Amino acid sequence: MIAVFVILIFVIYLIFLFPIEPKKKIKEEKSPKYAAQMKKLWQIAQTSMKERKPFRAEKALLTILKFDEKNAAAYNRLGILYAKGKKYDEAVECFEIAQSLDNNPASIHNVGLIYLETGAYEKAAMAFNQAIELEGDVPSRYIALAKAEEELGNTKKAIEALENAFELDPKVTTLRQILAIYEAAGDIESVTVTTARIEEQIARDNAAKRKKMPRSGVVAKTRVAKRKI
Repeated sequence: MIAVFVILIFVIYLIFLFPIEPKKKIKEEKSPKYAAQMKKLWQIAQTSMKERKPFRAEKALLTILKFDEKNAAAYNRLGILYAKGKKYDEAVECFEIAQSLDNNPASIHNVGLIYLETGAYEKAAMAFNQAIELEGDVPSRYIALAKAEEELGNTKKAIEALENAFELDPKVTTLRQILAIYEAAGDIESVTVTTARIEEQIARDNAAKRKKMPRSGVVAKTRVAKRKI
């Protein structure tokens, strides 16, 4: 009976009196040697990708992930490497892992590009829309979305996406993409309007170039005049 009473007292002490502190995760400090090795591996991976040495780049990236399995950037790079090698399943897997580790719109956009390349246009459109929700000020996201929507036969949505891209970055190439859609649809009125917009944009671009050129031209003429004197 006394033993039971002692145990009861001990339990009460644990519940009410024993100081409870949240467990603090102790982050292990990485040694300078580890940091140097990781930096070297990144350099090897980047250089190898530029020099088109995929096997060397893959080995470096996999080594990075061996030491740091939650490195979203390494998964992203590896996904890009696989995509270039047309290993689409592996690429999608890498991008999805990267996205799960770090909710990065670039990872989602990259997944969309793979779906676009493999003809999974609905999945591509969903991925691009998700990337736009996270980061809606990147023109390339809208241009990619437009391609997916066009392939799905959603002309209106494709044009809307291209108009959003043009608003962010007014380029003649974007207007020409819009024009191509209208031409394919046989929309003569919209073709005329868009053609006029292209001509106006070209005029604006040329005017902007001319504003920059006179200054350098005047300086050059002044230098020539000084030399003659």
